[in-house]
Amino acid sequence: MSEDIKHECGLAYIRLRKPFSFYQQKYGAVTYGLNKLYLLMEKQHNRGQDGAGIAAVKLNVEPGNPFLHRMRSCAPQPIADIFFKIGQEIAELEKYQPDIKQHPGLMKGHLPFLGELLLGHLRYGTQGKNNAEFCHPFIKRDLMPGKNLALAGNFNMVNTDELFDLINMAPGDFQKQSDLAAMMEVFHHFLSKADEEHPNAADIIHVLKKATPLFDGGYSIGALLGNGHSFVMRDAHGIRPAYYYINDEVIVAASERAAIRTTFNVGENEVMELMPGTALIVDDTGNYRIEQILEPKERRACSFERIYFSRGSDEKIYRERIALGHHLSQTVLDRINYDLKNTIFSYIPNTAEVAFYGLVKGMEEYLNKIKVERILSWGNDFTPEKLEEMVTRKIRQEKIAIKDVKLRTFITEDANRNEMVQHVYDVTYGTVRRNEDTLVVIDDSIVRGTTLKESIIRMLARLQPKKIIVVSSAPQIRYPDCYGIDMSKLGDFIAFRAAIALLKERNMEHVITDIQEKIKELQRNNQLHTENMVRHIYKPFTTLEISDKIAQLITPSELNIDVEVIYQTIEDLHDSCPTNTGDWYFTGNYPTAGGNRVVNKAFLNYMEGKNVRGY
Repeated sequence: MSEDIKHECGLAYIRLRKPFSFYQQKYGAVTYGLNKLYLLMEKQHNRGQDGAGIAAVKLNVEPGNPFLHRMRSCAPQPIADIFFKIGQEIAELEKYQPDIKQHPGLMKGHLPFLGELLLGHLRYGTQGKNNAEFCHPFIKRDLMPGKNLALAGNFNMVNTDELFDLINMAPGDFQKQSDLAAMMEVFHHFLSKADEEHPNAADIIHVLKKATPLFDGGYSIGALLGNGHSFVMRDAHGIRPAYYYINDEVIVAASERAAIRTTFNVGENEVMELMPGTALIVDDTGNYRIEQILEPKERRACSFERIYFSRGSDEKIYRERIALGHHLSQTVLDRINYDLKNTIFSYIPNTAEVAFYGLVKGMEEYLNKIKVERILSWGNDFTPEKLEEMVTRKIRQEKIAIKDVKLRTFITEDANRNEMVQHVYDVTYGTVRRNEDTLVVIDDSIVRGTTLKESIIRMLARLQPKKIIVVSSAPQIRYPDCYGIDMSKLGDFIAFRAAIALLKERNMEHVITDIQEKIKELQRNNQLHTENMVRHIYKPFTTLEISDKIAQLITPSELNIDVEVIYQTIEDLHDSCPTNTGDWYFTGNYPTAGGNRVVNKAFLNYMEGKNVRGY
């Protein structure tokens, strides 16, 4: 995605099922759990670079001694910062007792984060300020160990105000800015009502069944209790991802399957998906159960996980991204009039590389078919040179753009800032024949179009191709997301702006005002959640008409090079990614009523010129 958006947090959970002495003897490291937590988080660092945090719970601690510890960081490299500090603590202990690592009991007593229960989190801020205070895990302390709670998750809630009302709590300034704070208070509210002083697994199930039906949003959450119980749970639609792995030594959960596989060196079939509405619940002895907490609803797992968010090292995601690119090949062939000889293929940014391979695969299949047909048509009328020329023809592929990660657009004046933005990418000169070659560049998705217009199109134009075709492996992003991705302002979307521009060009502005009035009526009747009215903005136009308008909008006015835009179709998206059918940002088909409320509110905000979230 050439334009970064705030998205997907990452979750990491580990429950050690053996004494620390076991890991010291088998793996030579009493810090085995911490080492694995570090790897599990680092292998998901793509999911959060605003901050990170960890929490640890120690079992069987002597009364009066602390058993729940937490550390958070919003340093430039927050994971490294946290574990560097833990390393410093270990080094300090070794100053006084050099062989302390050979004594697990001493290490546990002196190293705060050497706990049997570990919870890690990576944050991409979708709400609240970017400081350590907003990093997960959040903790709630209590005199009773079982009422102490550490909570972290990958989610957005669209009904935080209602959650505070349900538990009769007036939120402070901090709580108002944090979805997790609302979730934390609801969990602790029901946890505090548990019958026993030390809640057990049955109580946790009861708490989850009371609390989670109140949440409107997509979520994967992990929690540690001070008495050694813990859980990981996923929403009823399976919007946010969660996977787990269990053996005799550990119980592990994370947001990505590949992270678990790499960290613990296990096969794909050994890592299980936590199914929608279920919770992985672990008691204080290390025994576990998978419990259906919420009745599973229609599976709407986020398709952006497959297109962009999750790392492509997962074999299924890799194949799906190949398929996304491959599905686009026929449309691209049509647009270039099957002229592969004068077409160059590339990708921007690096995360689009796998889809690029799929696109090129489709081109190669067509080229190989042509080679066979041409050779057969020659009969015996060919020379070795003619045959060699045909056989060695290849799809022209180039690394057109290289991102300069060190460049910072620190100049504040708009004109100068735009000039700086143009140079975020470096162009590879000498790759394109001027005014002869068509340049086809694939991107993961096109959200705002700003980077395309101010940087990428200008940069590509310096090569002076005959035409530029930008290909998106995702469909047009038309609607806000409120389930974990920070895409909540309609005016940010280039597809929405294109539709509005078309309505105005065709003297159909009454459609805009009619929708505004209908949404206001829904608002007066407290019915914003009943229907997505913004769909009517797009109904007068075909997808191609909107794509062509987007191409106009992303083309700088001073350029005289043709620019075209090709988008993935919804049908081909679902064919490529059959298990992740969540597509509300493309189709407006929200899995919960809160989504309709958000999109309608976002339209009112746009019409009123309010640059705020729709929830």
